[in-house]
Amino acid sequence: MKHALSVLVNNKPGVLLRVVGMFSRRAFNIDSLSVGVTQPEKYSRITIFFQGESYIVDQMIKQLEKIPDVAAVQLHNPDDAVYRGMTLIKVNADDSNRLDVLKLAELFRAHVIDVQSTTLIFEITGQDEKVAAFIRLLTPYGILEIIRTGQVALERGETTIGSIPVKNSFYGKNVI
Repeated sequence: MKHALSVLVNNKPGVLLRVVGMFSRRAFNIDSLSVGVTQPEKYSRITIFFQGESYIVDQMIKQLEKIPDVAAVQLHNPDDAVYRGMTLIKVNADDSNRLDVLKLAELFRAHVIDVQSTTLIFEITGQDEKVAAFIRLLTPYGILEIIRTGQVALERGETTIGSIPVKNSFYGKNVI
C-alpha cells in the first residue's frame, strides 16, 4: 500500500540525511521525495511517498518523532489530501505533428515552456495517473526527455502540519 508522510523538520544541515537514513535502515524504498523551506523559514517540509504495510507506518511515525529535529509528522489520507507533482517533457514536434501535440497538451492543461523548430517542452502538474496518461499519449510522437519532481501533499481543510503535536513520549525508546 502506498503512503504519504509530511515531516516538518528544523531547517539545518544533516536533518534530511537522518530522516532518509531511517527509511533505508528499515529497508523501505522511497518512491518520491520532496524537500523545501516553508513558513516560518526555520522549518523545512519533507514529503515522502513510500510503500509498505499499514502496521509498519505507525512504527515509522514513532521513529521519526524520536529524531530531535523533527517538529511534526503527518500521515496523509488520500481522501483528505491533495497530491501534486511537476513534470517537464521534451517531445518531437515538427510542422507535421505540432498542432496534434499542442491539442493534447491543452486537454491535459500542460503549459508550453519552450518552443524550438523541432521540439516542444511541456510542464504538467498533477497526480501520477494524469501525468502517466499524458506521457502515454505523447509517446508515439517521440519523447526525448522527461524529468519529474517528487510529489508534495497538503491536507484539505483547516488542519496544518504545525497543528499536529509531536508525541515525544517515544523519544529515547526503541519502538521497533
